[in-house]
Amino acid sequence: MNANLPLPAGEPPVSSRNDRGRVVRAFNLSLAFVLVLVAVFTAQGHFDWRPWAVAPLESDGLLGILGAPLLHGSVQHLAANSFALLILGTLAGSVYPKATLRAFPLLWIGSGLGAWLLGDIGSRHLGASGITHGLMFLVFVLGLLRRDRPAIAAGLIAFLFYGSMLITILPHEPGVSWQSHMGGAFAGIISALLFRLSDPMAPRKRYSWEEEDEDALEAQRDSDLEPPSPHRVPVLWQPREGQDFVVLPFRPRDSDSSR
Repeated sequence: MNANLPLPAGEPPVSSRNDRGRVVRAFNLSLAFVLVLVAVFTAQGHFDWRPWAVAPLESDGLLGILGAPLLHGSVQHLAANSFALLILGTLAGSVYPKATLRAFPLLWIGSGLGAWLLGDIGSRHLGASGITHGLMFLVFVLGLLRRDRPAIAAGLIAFLFYGSMLITILPHEPGVSWQSHMGGAFAGIISALLFRLSDPMAPRKRYSWEEEDEDALEAQRDSDLEPPSPHRVPVLWQPREGQDFVVLPFRPRDSDSSR
């Protein structure tokens, strides 16, 4: 099959279809996680959720590292985290699908560990905001490390929507678990360093003037390697008539003359 044949009318290029599929897949996964959060919040009134929240520096509170991101204190709390998860999850999953899947467990555990290590004794920490902070820092730091066009665009979008997360990792409002925010943020930074090469970089778009410059350099290189024509070679020696040729007499040996 000829690879240069034009695509049928109305059919998008293969790369465009792949990009769209990655965005849809990342959005569906983010939406599925949000639906799980909604289901757990609906059921919170029917079971004792306190053992599943993070209790700082208590051995029993370690169980909350696994369960706390699924719990929320109010509808507003759930709505804020759900909206952030949809945006940041779709953004991270579409640009860095492999890195996001590998980083997600670290973000989950990191947000819980931050609350367990830094939280006030006797308090309870719950919510997925630590994961949202981890996703934001993951996307932002990957944009700084990779510096290709999709990475820079994703980092700018994440900063545009949730740049305030750079501040909310510090104490700023009573009742808000900045400790889990900080834990998730550190987990996002570490994940970006560990998994920055998990997804291949997109091929850089080449412009016509770049190809012309390369062709000119290649032609110049070929001309430098090709030997010059004979008429361009400088003459280093000019014979002088009557002085540059000497005739040496040849005298045969006696044995040769007797034969």
